[in-house]
Amino acid sequence: MIYRTLGRTGLQVSVVGYGASPLGAEFGRIDPEEGRRAVHHAIACGINYFDVAPYYGRTLAETRLGEFLEDKRHQVILATKVGRYDIDHFDFSARCVVSSVDESLRRLRTDVIDVIQIHDIEYGDRAQIVHETLPALYSLVEAGKVRFVGITGYPLLQLADVISQTRVDTILSYCRYNLFDTTMDAMLTPVAKERGVGLINASPLHMRALTEKGAPDWHPAPQAVIEKSREVADWCRSQGVDIADLAMQYALAYDDVATTLVGMSKVSHVDSNVKAVGVAPDPRLLAEIQAMIDPVADVVWREGRPENDDPGAVPKQS
Repeated sequence: MIYRTLGRTGLQVSVVGYGASPLGAEFGRIDPEEGRRAVHHAIACGINYFDVAPYYGRTLAETRLGEFLEDKRHQVILATKVGRYDIDHFDFSARCVVSSVDESLRRLRTDVIDVIQIHDIEYGDRAQIVHETLPALYSLVEAGKVRFVGITGYPLLQLADVISQTRVDTILSYCRYNLFDTTMDAMLTPVAKERGVGLINASPLHMRALTEKGAPDWHPAPQAVIEKSREVADWCRSQGVDIADLAMQYALAYDDVATTLVGMSKVSHVDSNVKAVGVAPDPRLLAEIQAMIDPVADVVWREGRPENDDPGAVPKQS
């Protein structure tokens, strides 16, 4: 395993992070015992950053992860979230996020959360996030319930704007640095580095578009992106390569990101992701894929409130 420093937190995090949303059956039913084995196997492989949220499985992912980490909590850096609790249920008030942390502590069976994050801030009022939600969470740092505070979201400019206004320790951005979209590099990374904010990349497989199975029906990207994902997967297969392997290698090679989160619920998921660590993508294959993707590269869809959209964002497919 390779480790990088998560911004000014000083935390040494594995370049592959464990995305625990599948433990809550967020994308379909799982075998809980296989999920337990996957968590333990990930730790044995050197994965030390675990990310979850009350929203995933509507508290089920947190409950299971807390159970699976019993006697192993000291081996991991544990991150969870506040603010989003269902598809259309958001509450970024100080009262709610403080009580939410207490509930997460109980479910996760721990006395302290290493990184607490405001979940999908594009669905909230930016002024409230800056002047109410973040201060409430930093009061929990002083109380010893959490160690560091972060924000998460899809639109990049709102993330950059928030960290330019106030203290934030980490940012989690999803679907914004992978083979289909690299806009994080220009729109967020420079200001994050300047401010010492640790960068976390999620969805390096572009929410499963960069897999053999292809994008799920609910994928928000325009149809042209979905069709291109099938084309590149087919081409990789013809070359004897799994597109997911190439995509993971590409994402993990981005040094400015401390950890890249991938959803895992099986031992085989852990193995397939760990094997990409430290492996450079084949330059010929990568060039071919990038040329194929170029007509639909960096397509961004709308997410959250309209005022938080990035320039050029298009309506979601579903």
